[in-house]
Amino acid sequence: MSKKTGKRFANVWDALADSPEEAANLTLRSDLMDEIEGIIKSNGWTQAEAAKRCGVTQPRINDLLRGRIARFSLDALVNIASALGRKVRLRLEDAA
Repeated sequence: MSKKTGKRFANVWDALADSPEEAANLTLRSDLMDEIEGIIKSNGWTQAEAAKRCGVTQPRINDLLRGRIARFSLDALVNIASALGRKVRLRLEDAA
């Protein structure tokens, strides 16, 4: 049995990433993926319809909906959001 470290993390990416930089990148990608998924689901689009609207293939949308974060860069996700008529904004905060 392993010992619990008792260390608390702000989110799962802080716990899994090798560095704060990687955790920040994963957090941003995850947040964007969640937002895009929400847009797709709230509109009731099929994967094929969402792909057409996003300018990507249906398998790419499947990857997004299944949370395959490693397959998406921030650039790709910003492009998808833009294709859906959304503006992506970034806010910097002091690290805790």
